[in-house]
Amino acid sequence: MARRSLAECTLFRGLSDDEKDALAARARLRRFEAGETIFLMGSLGNSMMAVLSGDVRISVPSADGREIVLAILHENEYFGEIAMLDGKERTADARAMTSCMLAILERRDVLALFERQPGAWARMVEVLCERLRATDRHVAEIALLKLPTRLAKALLRAVKAGGADRPVAIPLSQRELGALVGAARESVNRCLREWQRSGLLRVDGNSITILDRATLEDLAHQD
Repeated sequence: MARRSLAECTLFRGLSDDEKDALAARARLRRFEAGETIFLMGSLGNSMMAVLSGDVRISVPSADGREIVLAILHENEYFGEIAMLDGKERTADARAMTSCMLAILERRDVLALFERQPGAWARMVEVLCERLRATDRHVAEIALLKLPTRLAKALLRAVKAGGADRPVAIPLSQRELGALVGAARESVNRCLREWQRSGLLRVDGNSITILDRATLEDLAHQD
Protein backbone atom coordinates (compact mmCIF):
# COMPACT_ATOMS: atom_id res chain seq x y z
CA MET A 1 0.00 0.00 0.00
CA ALA A 2 2.80 2.44 0.94
CA ARG A 3 4.70 1.60 -2.26
CA ARG A 4 1.65 2.33 -4.43
CA SER A 5 0.92 5.61 -2.64
CA LEU A 6 4.50 6.80 -2.97
CA ALA A 7 4.45 5.87 -6.65
CA GLU A 8 1.41 8.17 -7.09
CA CYS A 9 2.82 10.97 -4.92
CA THR A 10 3.81 13.91 -7.14
CA LEU A 11 6.79 14.63 -4.90
CA PHE A 12 8.50 11.33 -5.76
CA ARG A 13 7.20 10.80 -9.28
CA GLY A 14 10.65 11.26 -10.81
CA LEU A 15 12.24 8.47 -8.77
CA SER A 16 12.95 4.99 -10.07
CA ASP A 17 10.93 1.99 -8.89
CA ASP A 18 13.88 0.78 -6.79
CA GLU A 19 14.17 4.17 -5.10
CA LYS A 20 10.45 4.25 -4.32
CA ASP A 21 10.69 0.72 -2.90
CA ALA A 22 13.60 1.77 -0.70
CA LEU A 23 11.67 4.79 0.57
CA ALA A 24 8.51 2.76 1.18
CA ALA A 25 10.52 0.21 3.15
CA ARG A 26 11.56 2.96 5.56
CA ALA A 27 8.05 4.43 5.90
CA ARG A 28 6.29 3.96 9.23
CA LEU A 29 2.56 3.22 9.00
CA ARG A 30 0.14 4.68 11.53
CA ARG A 31 -3.65 4.81 11.75
CA PHE A 32 -5.49 7.89 13.02
CA GLU A 33 -9.17 7.88 13.96
CA ALA A 34 -11.65 10.56 12.89
CA GLY A 35 -11.04 13.79 14.82
CA GLU A 36 -7.61 12.74 16.07
CA THR A 37 -4.79 15.31 15.92
CA ILE A 38 -1.87 14.36 13.68
CA PHE A 39 0.20 17.43 14.56
CA LEU A 40 -0.34 21.04 15.68
CA MET A 41 0.97 24.29 14.28
CA GLY A 42 4.15 25.30 16.11
CA SER A 43 5.20 21.77 16.98
CA LEU A 44 8.58 20.60 15.75
CA GLY A 45 8.46 18.61 12.55
CA ASN A 46 10.99 16.06 11.33
CA SER A 47 8.74 14.01 9.06
CA MET A 48 6.20 14.22 6.25
CA MET A 49 3.14 12.06 5.69
CA ALA A 50 1.51 10.40 2.68
CA VAL A 51 -2.21 9.60 2.89
CA LEU A 52 -2.77 5.90 2.17
CA SER A 53 -6.50 6.03 2.96
CA GLY A 54 -9.01 8.44 4.46
CA ASP A 55 -9.15 12.25 4.57
CA VAL A 56 -6.99 14.79 6.42
CA ARG A 57 -7.82 18.44 7.18
CA ILE A 58 -5.08 21.08 7.16
CA SER A 59 -5.98 24.31 8.97
CA VAL A 60 -4.56 27.38 10.69
CA PRO A 61 -6.07 28.42 14.07
CA SER A 62 -6.43 31.95 15.41
CA ALA A 63 -6.03 33.23 18.96
CA ASP A 64 -9.81 33.64 19.35
CA GLY A 65 -10.57 30.03 18.47
CA ARG A 66 -11.47 30.46 14.80
CA GLU A 67 -9.66 28.67 12.01
CA ILE A 68 -9.04 28.80 8.28
CA VAL A 69 -9.14 25.43 6.55
CA LEU A 70 -6.36 25.42 3.96
CA ALA A 71 -6.94 22.02 2.39
CA ILE A 72 -8.75 18.70 2.56
CA LEU A 73 -6.35 15.94 1.55
CA HIS A 74 -7.28 12.52 0.17
CA GLU A 75 -5.58 9.25 -0.74
CA ASN A 76 -2.15 9.59 -2.44
CA GLU A 77 -1.74 13.21 -1.32
CA TYR A 78 0.90 14.28 1.19
CA PHE A 79 1.58 16.98 3.77
CA GLY A 80 4.14 18.13 6.33
CA GLU A 81 6.86 18.59 3.72
CA ILE A 82 7.79 22.17 4.75
CA ALA A 83 8.79 21.32 8.33
CA MET A 84 10.35 18.10 7.08
CA LEU A 85 12.62 20.07 4.75
CA ASP A 86 13.84 22.74 7.17
CA GLY A 87 13.40 20.82 10.44
CA LYS A 88 11.53 23.74 12.00
CA GLU A 89 8.00 24.24 13.33
CA ARG A 90 4.81 23.01 11.66
CA THR A 91 3.04 25.77 9.73
CA ALA A 92 -0.52 24.44 10.29
CA ASP A 93 -2.64 21.92 12.19
CA ALA A 94 -3.35 18.50 10.68
CA ARG A 95 -6.31 16.39 11.85
CA ALA A 96 -7.93 13.22 10.59
CA MET A 97 -11.36 13.96 9.14
CA THR A 98 -12.09 10.25 8.81
CA SER A 99 -10.31 7.14 9.95
CA CYS A 100 -7.11 7.23 7.92
CA MET A 101 -3.83 5.38 7.40
CA LEU A 102 -0.67 7.42 6.90
CA ALA A 103 2.83 6.52 5.75
CA ILE A 104 5.27 8.61 7.79
CA LEU A 105 8.62 9.43 6.19
CA GLU A 106 11.43 10.71 8.38
CA ARG A 107 13.48 13.75 7.38
CA ARG A 108 16.78 11.84 7.43
CA ASP A 109 15.50 9.21 4.98
CA VAL A 110 14.01 11.68 2.49
CA LEU A 111 17.09 13.95 2.53
CA ALA A 112 19.41 10.97 2.13
CA LEU A 113 17.46 9.90 -0.94
CA PHE A 114 17.65 13.41 -2.40
CA GLU A 115 21.41 13.43 -1.81
CA ARG A 116 21.69 10.30 -3.92
CA GLN A 117 19.37 11.78 -6.55
CA PRO A 118 20.09 15.56 -6.77
CA GLY A 119 17.71 15.89 -9.72
CA ALA A 120 14.79 15.17 -7.37
CA TRP A 121 15.24 18.62 -5.81
CA ALA A 122 13.91 20.23 -8.98
CA ARG A 123 10.66 18.31 -8.56
CA MET A 124 10.50 19.38 -4.92
CA VAL A 125 10.74 23.05 -5.95
CA GLU A 126 7.97 22.55 -8.52
CA VAL A 127 5.72 20.94 -5.92
CA LEU A 128 6.29 23.70 -3.36
CA CYS A 129 5.52 26.31 -6.03
CA GLU A 130 2.28 24.47 -6.85
CA ARG A 131 1.31 24.58 -3.17
CA LEU A 132 2.11 28.31 -2.98
CA ARG A 133 0.02 29.02 -6.08
CA ALA A 134 -2.88 27.04 -4.60
CA THR A 135 -2.65 29.07 -1.37
CA ASP A 136 -2.62 32.33 -3.36
CA ARG A 137 -5.75 31.20 -5.26
CA HIS A 138 -7.47 30.32 -1.99
CA VAL A 139 -6.75 33.74 -0.47
CA ALA A 140 -7.92 35.49 -3.66
CA GLU A 141 -11.15 33.48 -3.72
CA ILE A 142 -12.01 34.43 -0.13
CA ALA A 143 -11.27 38.11 -0.83
CA LEU A 144 -12.85 38.50 -4.26
CA LEU A 145 -15.50 35.87 -5.05
CA LYS A 146 -19.11 35.71 -3.90
CA LEU A 147 -20.01 33.02 -1.38
CA PRO A 148 -21.89 30.65 -3.76
CA THR A 149 -18.90 30.56 -6.10
CA ARG A 150 -16.44 30.02 -3.23
CA LEU A 151 -18.66 27.32 -1.80
CA ALA A 152 -18.95 25.47 -5.12
CA LYS A 153 -15.18 25.57 -5.64
CA ALA A 154 -14.52 24.32 -2.11
CA LEU A 155 -16.95 21.41 -2.44
CA LEU A 156 -15.43 20.35 -5.75
CA ARG A 157 -11.92 20.44 -4.28
CA ALA A 158 -13.08 18.34 -1.35
CA VAL A 159 -14.59 15.67 -3.60
CA LYS A 160 -12.47 12.63 -4.27
CA ALA A 161 -11.80 11.76 -7.90
CA GLY A 162 -14.90 10.23 -9.41
CA GLY A 163 -17.39 10.46 -12.21
CA ALA A 164 -19.95 13.23 -12.45
CA ASP A 165 -22.75 10.71 -12.99
CA ARG A 166 -23.05 9.41 -9.42
CA PRO A 167 -23.54 10.98 -5.96
CA VAL A 168 -20.33 11.83 -4.10
CA ALA A 169 -20.35 12.23 -0.30
CA ILE A 170 -18.06 14.66 1.53
CA PRO A 171 -17.46 14.18 5.30
CA LEU A 172 -17.57 17.91 5.99
CA SER A 173 -19.71 19.80 8.50
CA GLN A 174 -21.18 23.22 7.74
CA ARG A 175 -18.86 24.77 10.33
CA GLU A 176 -15.83 23.19 8.64
CA LEU A 177 -17.09 24.29 5.25
CA GLY A 178 -17.51 27.84 6.54
CA ALA A 179 -13.92 27.80 7.78
CA LEU A 180 -12.82 26.56 4.37
CA VAL A 181 -14.45 29.45 2.48
CA GLY A 182 -14.08 32.19 5.08
CA ALA A 183 -17.80 32.58 5.85
CA ALA A 184 -20.13 32.28 8.83
CA ARG A 185 -21.89 28.96 9.34
CA GLU A 186 -25.26 30.67 9.02
CA SER A 187 -24.40 32.02 5.55
CA VAL A 188 -23.17 28.61 4.44
CA ASN A 189 -26.33 27.00 5.80
CA ARG A 190 -28.60 29.35 3.81
CA CYS A 191 -26.75 28.59 0.58
CA LEU A 192 -26.75 24.83 1.17
CA ARG A 193 -30.48 24.84 1.99
CA GLU A 194 -31.21 26.58 -1.32
CA TRP A 195 -29.05 24.09 -3.22
CA GLN A 196 -30.69 21.19 -1.41
CA ARG A 197 -34.15 22.43 -2.45
CA SER A 198 -32.99 22.60 -6.07
CA GLY A 199 -31.61 19.04 -5.95
CA LEU A 200 -27.97 20.04 -6.29
CA LEU A 201 -26.87 18.30 -3.09
CA ARG A 202 -28.09 16.64 0.11
CA VAL A 203 -27.04 17.58 3.65
CA ASP A 204 -27.01 14.76 6.22
CA GLY A 205 -25.62 15.92 9.57
CA ASN A 206 -21.87 16.31 9.12
CA SER A 207 -21.89 15.01 5.56
CA ILE A 208 -22.71 16.67 2.24
CA THR A 209 -23.57 14.54 -0.79
CA ILE A 210 -23.11 16.06 -4.24
CA LEU A 211 -26.02 14.99 -6.45
CA ASP A 212 -25.45 17.22 -9.49
CA ARG A 213 -21.73 17.72 -9.98
CA ALA A 214 -22.05 19.26 -13.46
CA THR A 215 -24.24 22.11 -12.18
CA LEU A 216 -21.89 22.64 -9.24
CA GLU A 217 -18.99 23.00 -11.67
CA ASP A 218 -20.98 25.62 -13.59
CA LEU A 219 -21.55 27.56 -10.36
CA ALA A 220 -17.84 27.35 -9.52
CA HIS A 221 -16.98 29.21 -12.74
CA GLN A 222 -19.32 32.15 -12.13
CA ASP A 223 -17.71 35.51 -11.36
